[in-house]
Parts: sequence; C-alpha cells; structure tokens
Amino acid sequence: MVTVVCDIVLPVGLYYVLREAGASEITALLLSGSAPALHTLHSAIRHRKLDAIGAFTLALLLVSALASLLTSDPRIALARNGLFTALAGVWLLVTLLMARPFTYQALRTLLPGRAARLEHLWESDAAFRRVWRALTVLWGIGLLCDALLRLIMAYTLPVDSVPALDGALYAASWILLQVITQIVLFRSNTLTKIFGERRPRRGAFAGATQQQEAND
Repeated sequence: MVTVVCDIVLPVGLYYVLREAGASEITALLLSGSAPALHTLHSAIRHRKLDAIGAFTLALLLVSALASLLTSDPRIALARNGLFTALAGVWLLVTLLMARPFTYQALRTLLPGRAARLEHLWESDAAFRRVWRALTVLWGIGLLCDALLRLIMAYTLPVDSVPALDGALYAASWILLQVITQIVLFRSNTLTKIFGERRPRRGAFAGATQQQEAND
C-alpha cells in the first residue's frame, strides 16, 4: 500500500495541486516525480541497501528530468513510466531463459513456508512448470502493451490529462492481469496442487509489487 501511495497516488495528486497553484507543466511533472525517488531513497536508507530496481528507478527519473529540462518538453517526463514498464516487461520475458521464470520466483517469495512443496512440484510436474512459464509470458506481454499505451498517451493527449489517465491505466492493467492469473491458476488446478483442498485467502500470485510493499 505504501508503494502505491508514494509511486502513484501522491505523484498524480501533487501534479494537479502544483498546476492549480500556477506551476508550469515541466515544473509540476518534475516535482511530482520526486515522490517515487524519495520513496526509493528512504527504502534504501532504511534497509541499508539499494537494489538494482531502485538504482534503475532513480537513474530513469534523473535522466528523464534532465532531458525534460534540456529540451523543454514535458512529454519526455510523461513517457518515463512507459519506458520503465516496457523494460520491466522485457525483463520478465528474459527470465524465461533462466532456470526459474519470474512469476515462479515471485510465488516462492510470497509463500516461503511452502518452498519445499513448490520445488517438488516444479521438479516433478511438467504442467505446473508450464503454468508459471505461461503466466510469465502473460505478465511480460501485458506490461509491454501497458507501456505502449502509456507512450501513446504521453505523446498524443493533452499534457494535463495524462497523469490521471496514467494512474487509471496502472489500476486497470493490474486488475486485468490479476483476474486472468487467478482464472489460469484455478482452471489449471494449480491452487489445489499448492494448497490442497484448502483454498487460500488471497491469490497465490500477487506480483512483485505487493512483495515490495510488504518490505516497505
């Protein structure tokens, strides 16, 4: 929840507050974009560690801010979310070449008490492996489609309308991918394989973002 507030709700709200106060588009975008950067720095100081994602986030925010200032083009700042989402989607697809795809790694992180059970299923059940590879493809392609929509909005819509639509798109994409994920897990009998006949209180795969929120 902290991540959602700091990285989505706060930047959007701050942008419109600044615009109402008379700030220019670039100024409002740069100042509102500082909220995710401050959240990342706070998390790094708290945990005494800046991971690769945090470093990438800070670098992207800095580069987009400098590019916006040098070109006087606010749309560069608007496009940064699309770029970040696109790279995240590419990374998910790249993990298909690894021993364990991203969604399975996220599942193990979310269910540490069932690590042995999950590894047994992974090693012995080909259908189980196919499900998590398919879900990694789903999320990778889903994020790439989300990124494309963000870039289209950034360069075609009025600047002042994009921040709110950007936040709405995040929610819509997240909900859609989660719904499809839960349907796949249920219809493939994957949830029963993991939990037995007892149904979990929430979805087995809630994504890396929710795990990051728990760490915060």
